[in-house]
Amino acid sequence: MSIGIGAGNPGGGTFHAVVFRHEEGHAFSLTDDPFERVPQGGPDLTADQARVHEDLPFVWWVVDHVMRHDRRAWWMRHWLLGTTCIQTLEVFERREPVLLVSHDADDGMWQLIGMSDADGSTGKIGHWHHAVDEDQSLIDVLDLPAGGSAERDGPGRPWTGRTGNSD
Repeated sequence: MSIGIGAGNPGGGTFHAVVFRHEEGHAFSLTDDPFERVPQGGPDLTADQARVHEDLPFVWWVVDHVMRHDRRAWWMRHWLLGTTCIQTLEVFERREPVLLVSHDADDGMWQLIGMSDADGSTGKIGHWHHAVDEDQSLIDVLDLPAGGSAERDGPGRPWTGRTGNSD
C-alpha cells in the first residue's frame, strides 16, 4: 500500500506499508520498498523516515478508517490476505452465479454456492478476490460475520439473511 501526503509542501512524502495476517484480522508494517510511485505525494520515505514523520499517526488513522468504512476495502483485505473459499464447480468455472454465501462459524471457511448445489462433492478451493472480480455485488457480503450466510434470488438481486456472530 502506498500513501502520498503533502504534495508540494515541505516535509511531504510517500509512506509504503505491507499488510499481513495478525491474530483474527490484519496489520500494517512500514517498508522501504515502494509499491508504486506517487509523484504528488512527495519523495518515497524509508520505513525509518516514515516512523519519525509527524504525519504518521494521521496516515494510520486514515488507513484504519478506510478499512473499517469503505466496503471496497473489504475486497482489498481479502485480496491482500489471500482469503480462500470453497466454491461449487459451476461457480468456480464461472458457469453459474453465486446465489448463497456462507461463512462457517467453526473454521471460518467461506462457501460460494450457485444454482446447482448438488451434494457438495465437486467443490473447488479458490480465492475470494477472483469471485469478486467476476461479480462486484459480492462486495456486499464480504463483511459477513462467522456463522452467517446470505442469499439472493439471482444476479443483481439483493442479498438477504445476514445472520451469525459479530467479530
